[in-house]
Amino acid sequence: MGLSNVLFNLSHVRLLELFILFPAFVALKRQGDTTPFGRTAPDKALAAYLLLTAALFLRETSLTNSLRETFYLFIDVFLPYFVISRSLKNTQSFREALLSLVLAIMVLAPIAAFESVKRWLLYSSWTGIPELEGDFTNYLARDGILRALATAGQPIALGYLMVVGIGLYLFIHGSIQQKLFRRIGAALLVIGLIAPLSRGPWVGAAVLVVVFILTGRYAIRRLISLVLATIIVLPLLSILPGGEKIINLLPFIGATETQNVDYRERLITNSMIVIERNPWFGSVDFLETPEMQSMRQGQGIIDIVNSYIRVALELGLVGLGLFVGFFVLILLNIIRTLRNIPDKHSEEYLLGRVLLSTLIAILVIIFTVSSITFIPIIYWSVAALGLAYTQMVQRDSATSRINPQGGLPEN
Repeated sequence: MGLSNVLFNLSHVRLLELFILFPAFVALKRQGDTTPFGRTAPDKALAAYLLLTAALFLRETSLTNSLRETFYLFIDVFLPYFVISRSLKNTQSFREALLSLVLAIMVLAPIAAFESVKRWLLYSSWTGIPELEGDFTNYLARDGILRALATAGQPIALGYLMVVGIGLYLFIHGSIQQKLFRRIGAALLVIGLIAPLSRGPWVGAAVLVVVFILTGRYAIRRLISLVLATIIVLPLLSILPGGEKIINLLPFIGATETQNVDYRERLITNSMIVIERNPWFGSVDFLETPEMQSMRQGQGIIDIVNSYIRVALELGLVGLGLFVGFFVLILLNIIRTLRNIPDKHSEEYLLGRVLLSTLIAILVIIFTVSSITFIPIIYWSVAALGLAYTQMVQRDSATSRINPQGGLPEN
């Protein structure tokens, strides 16, 4: 109509959000038992973060573009958070939702394995139909091995997704009766984690396993067994054919592409200098500062491979505090809920352990990657799962206290 060249950019993720999550949002709003947004502490932290982000858009762009960016916040952040946190109300709904997500992730695992073995990115020609975030034409190798992408756009995003799949699989694998199928599912996810050769997700996977063990039975014994097994396996790898290459790929101890670690260290150091100039609400021209310009790589880009640093640079310490505070509130709610569950062998307790471990792993991984492709929608969604879980357990606990044996309410 001559008012704007572009209404908003579409991607396959946003199409799914508009055609699935938005109708679900409208339906949930009509239900009388839906908890209104803003009732919980995480709701308030997220609302403050979104309002601050929307307000700061006005300092760097036009009103029209600010409205467009605010619309993106609504469909990319608010919609998945609200729908997931309000629609899952019992363990069966959790089981169905997590199974759907894990199966979708499993589909990518054999694709990733094929790409790595055959050195052929299957989706390298799939660009712009529909518009996709990320570069599907970029072949990346590490130590002579192609890093798989599948449809993730970036190897680290694919590894991140596999970590989430592994975490959620710890809950649903008990529902699979055939032991062979359970093992195939686990093997697929592990292969999918290895194929991208992304060390940040490997660290996240290790954190996930440790947290899951610590929240279960015989935690110390199992953790010691894990440490001993690691100590035994590493020396064996060094003497096996090809083992030295595997060790070189490992984070912290490997020698392959150590410059990436140096880059991340320099990024933190330089970013702190820039943040100190505009500590409270960040700045719009932080990339133009000398400290950031010195981070420009051979491809001509400044890669801010740290989601927390990116938030602090754009929104300042206030924005970073709201961002981190939101996830801390979700984690504290899950921990508090786990402590209040009397039966530590119950399915509800297992679900809490899985969500806690997965969310902590996500928060570790995004320290090594910016919020590219679908990475944000996954961490907002898993946080929403955490809130839905705590509300479910609280609701069931309140019901059991009111009517413990199905008779008259207690005094």
